[in-house]
Amino acid sequence: MRAMVFTGVGQPLGERDLPRPDPGQGAVRLDIHACGVCRTDLHIVDGELRRPKLPLVLGHQIVGTVSALGDGVTRFAVGQRVGVPWLAWTCGRCRYCAGGRENLCDEALFTGYDVDGGFAEETVANARYCFAIPDGYPDVQAAPLLCAGLIGYRAYSFAGDAERLGLYGFGAAAHIVCQVALAEGRRVFAFTRPGDTDGQAFARELGAEWAGGSDERPPEELDAAIVFAPVGDLVPLALAASARGGAVVCAGIHMSTIPSFPYELLWGERSIRSVANLTRGDGEAFMQIAPRVPVHTEVAVFPLAETGAALETLRSGSVRGAVVVSVREASSP
Repeated sequence: MRAMVFTGVGQPLGERDLPRPDPGQGAVRLDIHACGVCRTDLHIVDGELRRPKLPLVLGHQIVGTVSALGDGVTRFAVGQRVGVPWLAWTCGRCRYCAGGRENLCDEALFTGYDVDGGFAEETVANARYCFAIPDGYPDVQAAPLLCAGLIGYRAYSFAGDAERLGLYGFGAAAHIVCQVALAEGRRVFAFTRPGDTDGQAFARELGAEWAGGSDERPPEELDAAIVFAPVGDLVPLALAASARGGAVVCAGIHMSTIPSFPYELLWGERSIRSVANLTRGDGEAFMQIAPRVPVHTEVAVFPLAETGAALETLRSGSVRGAVVVSVREASSP
């Protein structure tokens, strides 16, 4: 099978022929149709996440059809379309797993980091950590649901019942969360890179009532803010824009250093919290919500051989919505 392989920081992804993977106990083999590109992929390529297996097939927003079942798999059937998210496996025994917080498992494995991911023609994945893809989503539109959607949804859940929701960094996750929030009657305030008038126009097209640069103050105080951009400087800005009792949720797996700030920004029962990974419960819930909204994902599509260019397009911040690598011709269920 063809795969785009990462061999180390500073090295471009290389196209290789790899052996076709065999599903082991409890796993499925997938013919990959599409795989979303995530900022976490950039953090791995740039060495900001320091322990990936090497060589590595990146990509953890995988949509494909089941081509083979490992022993013991009963959840899916050959030919069924499924999605593979960032969370690939957990121990099931630790206090986090036992308490419904498997996203914090110390032994967790992650797709496209600890195990090979989706920038390839085929992959294998533990069936317990895969999700059925809702009908109505072509493959390239479904791929962003697997991380931008799932992690965005988990971050959104920590915003509580906030009526005035700020979204800092209006990329793949924010453009999905914006749609969910509006469907639930929230008011959305979008923050982009300063001067990004195209991104601000995109946010308003999706229904945000205000959009401006991250260096601007919104016209009203926020009840909660989600920081999707991996920029620590945004955290004090989000706190300053928040009303008393407001929450600032940091949604990325990596963020630059948060600068010191005066206690008065935090005082008034404001809070800061992070989001780590996802649970299977998040996935099952969001896959029910997405078609009800319905969430529409805006995507820029690249072929497998141009995965490196897809990564750089994401890095540039010049894309509306999400970036997706198309491996096979997209289906239209």
